Amino acid sequence: MVKIREVIVVEGRYDKNTLSQIVDATILQTNGFGVFKDKAQQKLLREAAKKRGLILLTDSDGAGFVIRNFLKGLIPTGQMKQAYIPDIYGKERRKDAPGKEGKLGVEGMKPEVLLEALRKAGATMEDGVQPCGQITKADFMELGLSGGADASQKRAALLRHLGLPERMSANAMVSALNLLYTRQELEVFLKELE
Repeated sequence: MVKIREVIVVEGRYDKNTLSQIVDATILQTNGFGVFKDKAQQKLLREAAKKRGLILLTDSDGAGFVIRNFLKGLIPTGQMKQAYIPDIYGKERRKDAPGKEGKLGVEGMKPEVLLEALRKAGATMEDGVQPCGQITKADFMELGLSGGADASQKRAALLRHLGLPERMSANAMVSALNLLYTRQELEVFLKELE
């Protein structure tokens, strides 16, 4: 598995699943066109770009380029690299029919094609990416963000306080917090909520 320093941005969960099998990196989803109206998701992408840089990897169809162009306007120049997959016609295994344009998306690409796209984009391949804060699931338990009766409400309040997407699972929240904050900063945020 190849470790990549930058945060990789893909369109959806199937793209994320495919990519997570070949790279060790933080992978965020735009949820398709959902990113256009989701201010919290936009903020998360801007913060991730500031901290680690982004690599944008969308499908090569029209929808992928609409999302790509939107994010180009959202993220400052120099904080985002562009990775492009080739136009390969076909359909993904999970689908009954090819997409509107008949092209394979990120989820349908072979691992070597995706790695080559990331290399060409200038991905920083590392031996060990250290997350910012080293926040663990055990920390979530200790801080009352997991396992307690009011843990989900506490997580929701923290997400609102930080301006992060409200639908994040606990695992996604751990990843996002590690990307953006240290354990000490997390403790300060929790005190602010009390």
